[in-house]
Amino acid sequence: MPWIRPSCAVSRPLPPSPKARAARSYGSFKRPVQGLLAIVAICAVFVPAQSPAQAQEQAQERPVQIVALGDSLTTGLGLPAHKAFPVRLQAALKAKRIAAEIADAGVSGDTAANGLARLDWAVPDTTDGVIVALGGNDMLRGIDPTVTQKALDRILRRLGERRIPVLLAGMRAAPNLGADFGKRFEAIYPELAAKHGALLYPFLLDGVAAVAKLNQRDGIHPSAAGVDRMVAGILPKVEELVRRIRQRNPP
Repeated sequence: MPWIRPSCAVSRPLPPSPKARAARSYGSFKRPVQGLLAIVAICAVFVPAQSPAQAQEQAQERPVQIVALGDSLTTGLGLPAHKAFPVRLQAALKAKRIAAEIADAGVSGDTAANGLARLDWAVPDTTDGVIVALGGNDMLRGIDPTVTQKALDRILRRLGERRIPVLLAGMRAAPNLGADFGKRFEAIYPELAAKHGALLYPFLLDGVAAVAKLNQRDGIHPSAAGVDRMVAGILPKVEELVRRIRQRNPP
């Protein structure tokens, strides 16, 4: 073996027989390997351990994975991809030195029932938190609020079973649908948030709805400036969601 120092004996011994070499070959290899392992073990003892503060800092730097489960308001219908809600929200969090990745799970035209149907594949196992922003299309189509509430209830229940924190983004009803419809529809979000212990942002389009300069020509979907207003409004609640995620998954 090259790492075994040769003997200093004057006379040269006769070479061992093949049988003798075979008999002691394992032992002669084992001793230097054991010595090498001992050196490695000693060196490992003197490697400085990572402090709890360092471990926590590294864990805090790992981006939390948040899924935005929604419809065209989430996915940014009519806008370039880099102007969509998930991208702008992630940028706003980064500006505040909050490491988070916002996945776009919005599908234009989706109702709450549609979101429920694709929940399992839209929210992968690696997800740390979910922003649920559904119900706007239910309202525009005049779907019975009871149907919408049942679908959202099942979404929140299934996410709760997976121990995934949720921020529920609410919606308001258009006045032309009538006072009774509006009252029943708008009650969905605070009731479900309280029932499931979810965070609540009452109105996703707060400060944007009915403001012409913040909407596209259809008067329904936000412009790029409107998306930025949405992000600014919901940002404190998203920060709270991140804190809840960190508390649930400590380093």
